[in-house]
Amino acid sequence: MAKLIDIAKALKIVPASNLNGEASGITNSTKNCGVGDIFVAIKGFRLDGNSFIPQAISQGAVAVISENACPEGFSLPWFQVSDARDALAKAASVIYDQPTHKLKLVGITGTNGKTTTTTLIDRIFRQAYGTSTMITTISNRVGDEEIPAQRTTPEASDTQKMLAHALEIGCKAAVMEVSSQAIDLKRANDLQFAAVVFTNLTQDHLDYHQTMENYFAAKCRLFDGSLDSSKATAVINIDDPYGQRLVDIFAGKKITYGFSKSANVYPLDFELSLQGIKASIKTPSATLNLNSSLVGKPHIYNIMAAIATAVSLGIDLDTIKQAIENLPSVNGRFDRVGCDKDFSVVVDYAHTDDALSKVLETARQVSKGKVICLFGCGGDKDRGKRPLMGKAAAKGSDLVIITSDNPRSEDPEQIILEAEVGVKEIGTKYFKIADRREAISFAISQAKTGDLVLLAGKGHENYQVLKDRTIYFDDREVALEFLQ
Repeated sequence: MAKLIDIAKALKIVPASNLNGEASGITNSTKNCGVGDIFVAIKGFRLDGNSFIPQAISQGAVAVISENACPEGFSLPWFQVSDARDALAKAASVIYDQPTHKLKLVGITGTNGKTTTTTLIDRIFRQAYGTSTMITTISNRVGDEEIPAQRTTPEASDTQKMLAHALEIGCKAAVMEVSSQAIDLKRANDLQFAAVVFTNLTQDHLDYHQTMENYFAAKCRLFDGSLDSSKATAVINIDDPYGQRLVDIFAGKKITYGFSKSANVYPLDFELSLQGIKASIKTPSATLNLNSSLVGKPHIYNIMAAIATAVSLGIDLDTIKQAIENLPSVNGRFDRVGCDKDFSVVVDYAHTDDALSKVLETARQVSKGKVICLFGCGGDKDRGKRPLMGKAAAKGSDLVIITSDNPRSEDPEQIILEAEVGVKEIGTKYFKIADRREAISFAISQAKTGDLVLLAGKGHENYQVLKDRTIYFDDREVALEFLQ
């Protein structure tokens, strides 16, 4: 609950309307708008929130924030601002009493590894403090309460509300994924971070950012002072060239990780198998010997990021070790499908060429036979990465099946043709099967003793977005169906 006058002060405006009232919530969606809420009218990519103001008022909104001028005769408080998205974040912070000033918030950004690193840090927080809050692509969890995730990073108002609830139930720390689009759309504004983590940067989302420099510039705002990371420790992967640039950009305390011995956290040695990782990790204070059920070298990066973050927040190594070793897997991240066959089936979220290359490298390292890769490319997304993904799939596997992966409004066959260009360049044997169910069945039918079948792209997702509808579809369930 907050007084409207306090919200006006936070927005640095002097509205002409009466400000004696209070607001109990804030939203930019009429789906969530109720009695006592402030409605923020945002001009989106497809819809203009200003056209929904009458509906919000009818549902009980007590005030409006808009970039438009107050219409003549409007009786409720109207806050005219220059940037409605930024105002949503500022007002939400006031209404929910600035929860990030009272708990430790970790923000994680990068192209790949965000969800696994977030899950690892959440597990460490739970081991250290008894409970935690986690905001990820897969789901949002406040304490033990699961909240479905609509996007990687929620709207600023939703995040502030969840973090306020986290404080109410006794959470001392929270960890969240911070996507580049979210940063660009002001969803991470007015959050005070205790640590900010950079995993890596490779081609993705160029349908939105257009260039890699624009993509990097968005990520960079978590480190260059644009967002509130002034009191944070930056945890940076220095094996990534963009990470090396961030080391110079970030002005505060830093802790680096990577396979280079120049990093503050790095592996002295490690062993990989289909059962997991055995590693000795050098930290600033001591060497941490651990066994993890996570599979593959990319997960060593995620583990090191989590260790570095926890160390920066003063958590002891024994607690870190217990937490990491107790995490069985991360949904859709080199996630093994249980079966009694003499070959393996793995589901993974890899949907960029870099992620696909790395997960196939892992598959090759732990497989005793052939690697069979099934993948697709999303419709209405960065078309430039389609041949790159095809090339990565062909380079890393013995057999490729190109199929559909959320074709959206595009023709699945056309998407497959664009990915096929990269496969042809390498010359690996491949098949094109647009129907994903049929493609999974075929991929599994090709497996022999010791082989590994990788079902890439969907990971934790349990849907397929088609031109005219969204259907239920879970790679793991479909795979189990054919395995049985």
